Amino acid sequence: MKKPRVLVAMSGGVDSSVAAALLVEQGYDVVGAMMKFWSDEELAESCNSESSCCTPTAALEAGWVARQLGIPFELLDYRETFDERIVTPFLEGYAAGRTPNPCVWCNTDVKFDALLEHARAIGAEYVATGHYVRRVEGPAGVELWRGGDAAKDQTYFLWGTPRAALPHLLFPVGHLEKPAVRRLAEARGLITARKPESQNICFVRGSLRDFLAKHIPSEPGPLVDLESGEVIGEHAGARFYTVGQRKGLGLWKSHLERYVVEVRPETNEVVVGPRAAVEWWGLEASGLNLLLDPAGLPDRIEAMVRYRTRPVGARVLELDPTAGRFRLRFERPQFAVAPGQSVVLYAGDRLLGGGFIERARENALARAG
Repeated sequence: MKKPRVLVAMSGGVDSSVAAALLVEQGYDVVGAMMKFWSDEELAESCNSESSCCTPTAALEAGWVARQLGIPFELLDYRETFDERIVTPFLEGYAAGRTPNPCVWCNTDVKFDALLEHARAIGAEYVATGHYVRRVEGPAGVELWRGGDAAKDQTYFLWGTPRAALPHLLFPVGHLEKPAVRRLAEARGLITARKPESQNICFVRGSLRDFLAKHIPSEPGPLVDLESGEVIGEHAGARFYTVGQRKGLGLWKSHLERYVVEVRPETNEVVVGPRAAVEWWGLEASGLNLLLDPAGLPDRIEAMVRYRTRPVGARVLELDPTAGRFRLRFERPQFAVAPGQSVVLYAGDRLLGGGFIERARENALARAG
C-alpha cells in the first residue's frame, strides 16, 4: 500500500535532495517544491550557486534532482509573502537597533505555515525538509529533538514551529551526520552531492553591511564609552552594529577591549564597554512559542541565546502564555544577549520552544561593582 503524499521543500542543496530521495525509496508519494523568493531582476544577475540557496541557479539544480528521482517539481512564487514576513521585518529590526533572526521567521511563517497550507491544497499529508532535527513520537504527541549531527543541529531555528504543525512534518536526514548524507547522495548519483553548504542569508547578495546600507539610511556618529560617558571614536552608522560586536569599531589601542553594549538608532549612538558589560544573568523575551503544555515546562531548563553556543542551565522566573512573554535567569552569565535574537529552550536534547529577546537583565559588570 502506497504511503501518503509528502511535499518536500527543496533548496537545491544536498540535504533536501537526500531527504527527497529517502522518502521516494520509503514508498511515499513525493512532490518536490522550491519557494521562489528572488525578483525577476535577479534572474539577470550572477548568483553564486557555490554558496547560495533558494536562488535561480539552485532552483535549476533542485529541478534536476527531482527529474533524477522521477518526482514532480513545483516552483512556488512566495515573493510577496517573503518580502512581507521576512525581508521587511529584517530591515525594520536593524533600523530599530535590534539583531533580527530571519531563519526563524522563514521556518515559522513560510515553510511551516504557508508551505504547509499549500501541501494540504495538493493533498499532501506532510511537509518534509532537510533540517538536522529529529522527529520523536512522545507520550503526548510529536516532539522535536536535536539532530544526530551535533555540529549541524538546527533546532535553534525551529523553536517557532507551530505545535499544531508537528504531526505533519518529516525530517528524513535529521538522525544522520553530514558526511553520511553526502555519501548517500553520491551513492545515488545526485548532482548536489558535493555542493558546498550555504553560509549566507539567502536574500542578502554580497555583504550584510552593503545590503543594509542599500536599504537603511545611515551616517557616522559617536562611539560612547559606557563607563566614562566620553566619545572615544566614530562609528560608520549605528545600524551596522550589534550587541557583543568587537571587530570593526576602529578604536585606538587603549580601547581595544571594548564591545558594543547598546545601539541607539534614535540618537545614532553606539555605546561600548568592557566584556563584563555584555555578560548578563537573565533576560526578558516576547513571542513565546511552546511545543508542550505550559504546565509541563520543567523547573530547570537549558537555554541558548546564540546559534552554535553551548546551552546553559536556566530557570523560568515568569511565564505569561497569554501575553506571549517570559523572563528567565541563567545559572551563569551569558555573552551578548542581543535584542531581536532568539532564546531557545531545551530539556536535554528535546526542543521545548523559545522566544525573541527583548532586553537583557542583571548585568555582570554592575553585579561585580
